[in-house]
Amino acid sequence: MMRTLLIAALLMAFAAPAQAKVTVKLATLAPEGTSWFKALRQIGDEWSRISGGEVEIKIYAGGVVGNESQMVRKMRIGQVHGGQITNVGLADFDNAAQVIQTPLLIHNNAELDHVMGAMTGTFEERLKDKGIVVLNWGDAGWVHFFTGAPMTKPSEAGNFKMYAYEGDPAAVKLFDSFGFNSVVMTATDVLPSLQSGLIDAFPSTRLGGLSLQWFALAKNMLDVPWAPLVGATVISADVWNAIPEQYHAEFMQVARKIGSDMGQTIRKQDVKAVQVMEKYGLTVHKVDDATRAAWNKLGEGTWPIVRTEMVPPEVFDAVVKHLEEFRAKP
Repeated sequence: MMRTLLIAALLMAFAAPAQAKVTVKLATLAPEGTSWFKALRQIGDEWSRISGGEVEIKIYAGGVVGNESQMVRKMRIGQVHGGQITNVGLADFDNAAQVIQTPLLIHNNAELDHVMGAMTGTFEERLKDKGIVVLNWGDAGWVHFFTGAPMTKPSEAGNFKMYAYEGDPAAVKLFDSFGFNSVVMTATDVLPSLQSGLIDAFPSTRLGGLSLQWFALAKNMLDVPWAPLVGATVISADVWNAIPEQYHAEFMQVARKIGSDMGQTIRKQDVKAVQVMEKYGLTVHKVDDATRAAWNKLGEGTWPIVRTEMVPPEVFDAVVKHLEEFRAKP
């Protein structure tokens, strides 16, 4: 009798269906080999290890699924499940985090860290309400203007055809208010448009300008940081919930750690990128205090546009308050 029961138990064990594997499809504009791509790969490796191969990540790198707006659209229909998206792309879900990119509002990394520490909870709750789970936040660097010919003064902005992000009409308004001639297109069209002369200027982080090789066709950079660019690794709530709950806490923990480490790495690489680009012909144009003040004044003039048309007013006001409190500290 015992032998019969043992055989039956073994047969049931072998007949039991294996746990279905969960494949998470994540997209990024970052090319393979970059720190952003490596961070996604590391998350995938760790999730696979923790789950014993039950959960795996498949990465679509280098913009093969399209720009950020297209990534968002494909997330909504389930073709991809998440990925690395900057605060500009996140605005397609919820526009609160776009406040970080307000022109010349945040001045340095210390201020950025303070604001993100104070506002991250707000950003994540708003995204959660839209069905998006944030796995981590990370720096993408400080946005600068790259131009075909030298530009140092605000009065020279009208000489340039500036790339403006498709799907963000308020950002076009910002560039127009700076005096640029905005040309709207997708990020994947920037390189051929620089080659053809359709545009001759673009805003980008220094590391982004190097990684995407855009700087080779606009070899002048204004040494006035426009704004910090932050991004998040996100996943749709539906797919996150399809992952066995027993893994959630550890998955989130490793993703946060990898995001934090990546942020520090990106900050160093963003600075080093300038040195590399200078070796290949980039000219960095520094400005005096008076000219910097003129740019700051021009940037401040755009804040009402940001507050009323780009982000929730209460979010903008909260960030300003946090900055004022931080700057008031001895």
